[in-house]
Amino acid sequence: MKEFVADRPFADPDAAARNLLELANAFDPVQDGRIYIEKINGPFLYQLKGTPVEYKAGLAIANGWLWLHESGTYVKLTAAGAAMFA
Repeated sequence: MKEFVADRPFADPDAAARNLLELANAFDPVQDGRIYIEKINGPFLYQLKGTPVEYKAGLAIANGWLWLHESGTYVKLTAAGAAMFA
């Protein structure tokens, strides 16, 4: 039965987290280093066809690389996250 199921590229939360980090790094931050959440969740969900579960799992893993504001409206790259692109 497995031959009929395609592998999901973001089934591994670490892969989803790294992709979210790449999406966040692609945008120039606005006011105080903020990257609005729709700049990463839109492309992840609609262009890359990730699922909401994969997105949430990736965001949880990316917690050390991305800082999510308590309102959920924006993220900021942490020093560890920025170092991955240095």
